[in-house]
Amino acid sequence: MVLALFWGPWVLKSTAGPAAETKAGTVQKKPGSAPLWAQSEEPCRVYRMDLLEPVDAPMWRRVQLALKEAVSLRSDLLLIRLNTYGGRVDYADSIRTRLLQSPLPVVVWVDNNAASAGALIALSANRIYMNPSASMGAATVVNQQGEVVPDKYQSYMRATMRATAQARQRNPRLAECMVDPDLGYPGVVDSGKVLTLTASEAEKLGMSDGTASDAQQVLRSVGVSKSVLVQQKLGLMDRFLQFLLNPAVQSILILLMLGGLYLELQSPGIGLPIVVSILAAALYFAPLYLEGLATYAEIWLFVAGLLLLALEIWVLPGTGWAGALGLAAVFLALVASMLDNQGLEISPQGTNRGLGLATAVLAVLVPLLALGTAFLLWGERLFSHGPLRKWVLKSPEASDDSPPLKTAEQNAIAHTRLIPAGKILYQGNIEEAHAVDGWIEAGTPVRILRKEQNRWYVQKTD
Repeated sequence: MVLALFWGPWVLKSTAGPAAETKAGTVQKKPGSAPLWAQSEEPCRVYRMDLLEPVDAPMWRRVQLALKEAVSLRSDLLLIRLNTYGGRVDYADSIRTRLLQSPLPVVVWVDNNAASAGALIALSANRIYMNPSASMGAATVVNQQGEVVPDKYQSYMRATMRATAQARQRNPRLAECMVDPDLGYPGVVDSGKVLTLTASEAEKLGMSDGTASDAQQVLRSVGVSKSVLVQQKLGLMDRFLQFLLNPAVQSILILLMLGGLYLELQSPGIGLPIVVSILAAALYFAPLYLEGLATYAEIWLFVAGLLLLALEIWVLPGTGWAGALGLAAVFLALVASMLDNQGLEISPQGTNRGLGLATAVLAVLVPLLALGTAFLLWGERLFSHGPLRKWVLKSPEASDDSPPLKTAEQNAIAHTRLIPAGKILYQGNIEEAHAVDGWIEAGTPVRILRKEQNRWYVQKTD
């Protein structure tokens, strides 16, 4: 099943094509077509790529690289070995669009599975051949918990499958049955069941062009007797970018960049957290920028958000508006960098805009909430009792062996409003402070309780 949540009631109309069902409920197979490669003295230049991973950003990037390289090499045919259980619908739709628009004939060989979003990719090929033990189908849209979403979220997937099948002269009704269990198809699948086809069933129903046990048999089936095969091989840099585009890696990078920033602001002088934060930000934005997703506008928005957060902490503590604007800017920059856009304006082109936006928001929001919860629960003890305590550059007065403060030394004045963070005037110096008993207005006498990580903890004087 498709591991994504569809947004938007997009419906594409289609009419029965050459492979449409008959009134008797049987399937009329599409007529035989000429070989994709006419017999020639010259060998056929075949470009091959293997799609053996979940449908996600890395796969989408590999398809783009493959099509670009295949065209540059003047290949005659694109052969795709497909084995996937599915994944993101938005990336599957982008892949199927590129394959439908490919200047080269596309042949997909389903080596084992073309499930969920993989079925959509397979149907976009000019020819489909399946390993005798392979299967294809089960494209119902589900959420991240594996639960089937309401019908309004299924409508676009049904239309996309239907339109793709029609474009390749395959039975559009059967393609819809791979999504909607309520449709049913007489003699093929009962109502209430999602359609999944074996290799023999797909060939009999005209959803595939035959069976093949290996790639050479596939080539012979499309009329290629002599071929020059070029296998897609990613360089070291391309493999590294593929790794960075993995959604799980992107979430970890978000945690590192924001977590490092928080720790640096909480404990000035550590050094290492800010280095980790900058490195994580570079690794996060670099592949997105190279792929044309992140732009200078989004990168500068992210930097502006960091500056506003610094302004809130160091210059205008307790005001609130700078911190709120900073968090909003950072959040918007991280989300927008994952979307196909022009600057900060999300492109209206592409029918999966709502899905992409929802996915990007969740990808940023989940690590943010996890980070906030972690620091809310354990942030105070992280550097005083945690494994990182030895990294902190402590001043003498912050040492556990320091003598207790005298009564006269415990008195200070709130320099700014403490809500609860702010600044105090203590012994002629302006210091970071945190009120332990609620808000304290500027100018109010306060009593110092303790010092942790270069921050004084205070309360109102009696």
